[in-house]
Amino acid sequence: MPESAQDSAHDANRTPSGPTRRTTLRTAGAAASAALLLPLVSATPAAHADQPRADGPPADGDALQRAFAAAAAEYGVPLGVLLGVSYLQSRWDGHRGAPSVTGGYGPMHLTDAHTVLLTAPHHSQGTEDARGDLARPRRVPKATVPEPRQLPARLRTLGRAAELTGLSAAALRGDASANVRGGAALLAATQKRLGLPPSKDPAGWYAAVAAYSGADDATAAAAFADEVYEVIRGGATRTTADGERVSLDAAPALAPDTRQLRTLGLPSRARDPHVEAPKDVSCEWIPAPYEEFGDNDYGNHDLGDRPASQSIDYIVIHDTEGSWDTTIKLVQDPTYVSWQYTLRSSDGHIAQHVPLKDVAWHAGNWYVNAKSIGLEHEGFLTAPDAWYTEAMYRSSARLVRYLAKRFDIPLDRQHILGHDNVPGTTTATIAGMHTDPGPYWDWAHYFTLLGAPFRRTAGSSGGLVTIRPDYDTNRPVYTGCETAGQACAPHGSAAVRLHTAPRADAPLVKDIGLRPDGSDSTTGVNDTGARATTGQQFAVAGREGDWTAIWYLGQRAWFQDPKRRPTAVSAKGLVVTPKAGAKEVPVYGRAYPEEGAYPEGVPVQAVSPLPYKLLAGQSYPLGLRTRGEYLWATTFDPAGHKVVRGQDVYYQIQFGHRVAFVRAADVTVRRSGK
Repeated sequence: MPESAQDSAHDANRTPSGPTRRTTLRTAGAAASAALLLPLVSATPAAHADQPRADGPPADGDALQRAFAAAAAEYGVPLGVLLGVSYLQSRWDGHRGAPSVTGGYGPMHLTDAHTVLLTAPHHSQGTEDARGDLARPRRVPKATVPEPRQLPARLRTLGRAAELTGLSAAALRGDASANVRGGAALLAATQKRLGLPPSKDPAGWYAAVAAYSGADDATAAAAFADEVYEVIRGGATRTTADGERVSLDAAPALAPDTRQLRTLGLPSRARDPHVEAPKDVSCEWIPAPYEEFGDNDYGNHDLGDRPASQSIDYIVIHDTEGSWDTTIKLVQDPTYVSWQYTLRSSDGHIAQHVPLKDVAWHAGNWYVNAKSIGLEHEGFLTAPDAWYTEAMYRSSARLVRYLAKRFDIPLDRQHILGHDNVPGTTTATIAGMHTDPGPYWDWAHYFTLLGAPFRRTAGSSGGLVTIRPDYDTNRPVYTGCETAGQACAPHGSAAVRLHTAPRADAPLVKDIGLRPDGSDSTTGVNDTGARATTGQQFAVAGREGDWTAIWYLGQRAWFQDPKRRPTAVSAKGLVVTPKAGAKEVPVYGRAYPEEGAYPEGVPVQAVSPLPYKLLAGQSYPLGLRTRGEYLWATTFDPAGHKVVRGQDVYYQIQFGHRVAFVRAADVTVRRSGK
C-alpha cells in the first residue's frame, strides 16, 4: 500500500517541503493554493493516511481486526461497511474506554451522553470578553443552559446497542470487541427496519450507513455516508494507539445505491443561498441575530465588508464545551456572542451563522476578531481525556481548505490558530483568555487532512524547530480535568512541556502574564504557560543530549527531544531579533495604529505593551507583516464604522503558546540558522 501523508508527517528525514509561512510578500500563498488542489489528503480517505509509524506501538495485535470480522459475520454486515463506519467515527481507536467530546465510546462511537447537556459553552466561562474591544463595555456572556425534553437519538445509541446485543452498557463502553458488536447490531437493525435485504454487497447498505450518523436531514446523512464510502473505496491501514493493526481492503469500483436514502424519510433541504461552504460538506444556514436592545447596545456581531474593508488573515479553531443543540440556541441570542460556523461531532454537519464579510465576536481579541473566521467544534469535557470524531475533523478540514483558498490564508500555525493561541489584548486580559481546543486536539492529523503535514524543512543547522510529537505516544501528565490537582487520565497530546533546564525534574518555565507574582507554571490542563504545541515553530536556543531549547516568552525553554523518538523536526525561515544596540523590545497583543492615524471622532486606542520583553540575543519566527489597523465599530448602524490604518508596521511572531506582535521599527528580520 502506498505511503501516506501521515507517514510523511512523521518522517524526520523527509526532503524539505518548502516555505509554509506568509512573509512580507506572502510568498507562501502559492504553496498554500497548491495544497488546496489536493484531495482531502491520502485519507481522502484513501486513508493510507495512518500507516504504521516506525516509532509507534508494536504492530502485532490483530484482536480488533478479528473482532470486526466476527461481528460482521454475526450480524450479516459487510466487513468493509463496518470498518468504514468505524474509521470515520474513531479511526478504529477504542481510546481505552474514554468518551469522545460528545459522549461516544469505542471504535463504533456508541453514544451515552445523558449528562453532557448540562455544560455551558466556553464563551460563558471565565472572564474573557469575546469581543475584546476596550472601546466598548466588557461583555462576558452568561448563559442559562437549555434543558431539552429528551436527549437527541444521536446521543443515546449505546442504550439501543445494549438492547440489541444483550451486552451491558459497561461492556459496550470499555470493551472494544463488545463495542464493535454493538455497532454491527445497530447497522443490521437499521437495515431490517428499512426493509432492505441483509446484502453481502457493501453497495446495498447506503441508507443504514447514512442513518448511523444520526443526522436529521437527508443532506447531512448523505454527506456522512458519502465520506464512509470514500474511505471504503480508498482502503485504509492503521496501527491504533493500543497497538492494534487494522486493515480495510480498498474497493475502488464500489458504487453504493444512493437511491436508498429516501427510505430514511428525512427532509431534504436545498442549500440556503447565504451558505458559504464547499459543496462536498453538509452545511445549513442558522443566522446569528443582528439586533438592538437596551442601553444603546446591540448584538451579536458587527456588519462589515470583508475582505474589501479588511483582509481576513486568520481562522480560529474553538471547541464549544457544550452540545450542538445548546450552542445553536445560544448563537441565536442577540445578547450572547457569535462565530461564523458550528460543526457537529457525530457526522461533521456544519451550520453557518455569520456571513464571512461580517465580524463575529469569538476570539477575545478585537484585532483578531476583525481579521478572522471562527469555527466552533461541538465538544464538552464529559471526561478528562475526551476525543474528537474523525467525521468532524474531516468536515472541518474541508471547510478550512475552502476558506484558506478563498481568502489566501496560508495553511500554517501562525494563521490557523487555536483559541488558546490568540493573545490577550492588554496585560489585564491575559489571565482570562480561553484555552480551547486544548492539548487533546490532534493538530498533526488535522494538518495532514488539510494537505499541509508538518515535515522537516531543513537540517539541524536550520535554526528553527517545528513541534511535532507523536500524538498517540506523547502522554504528558495533566491535572485538573475533573478535580484541581488530580491527575487526568493518560491520553495522547499534541503539546510538549517546557522546563527551565534540560532535566525532567527542572521547574517549568514561568509566564509572567498569567502569573504576575512570578509563581510557577503548572501541569493544569488549562495552563498554557509552559506549553508548545504541534505545528508551532520556535527558534532554537540550544541543544543538550536528548533536550532542545527554544526562545519562549523572553526566556530559554527546554523540552525533551530524543533522537530515537523526536518531538520536533528541524525547520528554517525568517526570524526577528532586537535591532543592534537595543537591550529589549516591547511585545504587543494587537497591531493597532499610531496616534496620528486616527481621524476626528474616532478615539485613539492605546498601543499597550504586554508584560513580556523580547531580549537582545533572542529570536522568534516571523509569521506575517501588517500595518497597524483598528476597526472602530460601536454603533448598530454600520455607516458609523471606520477602519483606521496607520503607517507603523508590525510583525506577528510565535512568542509563546500564543502569538504576539512587535513593531518593525524595533527589530531586525534575518534568516534563521547559520
